[in-house]
Amino acid sequence: MDSAALSGVWTDLIGQEQVVATLQRAVSATESDGSARAMTHAWLITGPPGSGRSNAARAFAAALQCRVGGCGECNACATALAGSHPDVTVIRTEQLSIGVDQVRELVRRAAMSPTLGRFQVLVVEDADRITERGADALLKSIEEPPARTVWLLCAPNAEDLVATVRSRCRRVELCTPSTAAITELLQRRDGIDEVTARFAARVAQGHIGRARALARSDAARQRRAEVLALPSTLTSLGACLRAAGELVETASADAAGVTAELDRREREELERSLAGATGTGGGARNIKQRHAQAALRDLDEQQKARAKRLQRDSLDRVLTELTSFYRDVLIVQTGAGADPINVEQFDQVERIAAASTAESTIVRLDAILQCRRALETNVTPVLAMESLLISLSTTR
Repeated sequence: MDSAALSGVWTDLIGQEQVVATLQRAVSATESDGSARAMTHAWLITGPPGSGRSNAARAFAAALQCRVGGCGECNACATALAGSHPDVTVIRTEQLSIGVDQVRELVRRAAMSPTLGRFQVLVVEDADRITERGADALLKSIEEPPARTVWLLCAPNAEDLVATVRSRCRRVELCTPSTAAITELLQRRDGIDEVTARFAARVAQGHIGRARALARSDAARQRRAEVLALPSTLTSLGACLRAAGELVETASADAAGVTAELDRREREELERSLAGATGTGGGARNIKQRHAQAALRDLDEQQKARAKRLQRDSLDRVLTELTSFYRDVLIVQTGAGADPINVEQFDQVERIAAASTAESTIVRLDAILQCRRALETNVTPVLAMESLLISLSTTR
């Protein structure tokens, strides 16, 4: 099967022909008796960032509900892909983790018989964020699932899930889509002109979502150019500190832009639901008021965690761009002959390459990796970025 042969719900899973073939065979295996027992009941879909894990899971869910295996045109396909099918539950989170209470709710959902569709399908887009207690709650449902329940877990790597969960799932691994495949997708699906599509596909390094954002947004392309200009501006300690502060401030503003309206709606909805919690007696009223205050505190904590996650994701994109820049520098220094990613900045790449050694470039790449690890812990973002930029500036 080649990319031209992909159709129906599978159309946008570019470069994933082997995975699609596996999933289609699984869908076909259900047609004889309409039971998930005819195939694997728990799947783990892995792949590098931007490869389309969530899209693959949604397409699989739609195909399982479709009477003809994923035509892409019927109501079952349309609602499953849109996230509105009553028997397809999609869990995604901007929080740092998926806790045991949320997993227990999913397990309760998994025990229900489908209402309209052929299966009860549960898609967990960020299964790697399930806590240890959450994994314990999930385990029994995966071990002894109802006959018509299918779990679809998505994660970057199988090792990101606890061993007891991943050992009970059938794994399919997506690969990084090619530049040509992403270019074609951007032109076909999003109507992007060929030049812009090729640029976005090249610099996104296989990340379909990032390519789409770069292709559609002048601001995103400008932001990327500013990040790639950083290595030449880190000429003093003050410059490093200022640049770090600006990067973190921009990341915080990006997060706020995404969350501000969502936070407001969530708070208003919770306050409306709590408005009647006054009770009839003094004691009952006080208890309900304390519960309301606790609910508002929980919401505040969840919203702060979401903002932190989005800020970290924004900074991670900065680190990805810097990694691509120093990767190009190292190619020049070693004469590796690989095609550069940052063609538009190649003069700057050559200047940095001439002024340093391959050994120092490797040290810089290690510093970027250390910064990424620091951001995944409780290190203050501005301190992590300051440390990184100082390392990039002083390494020779």
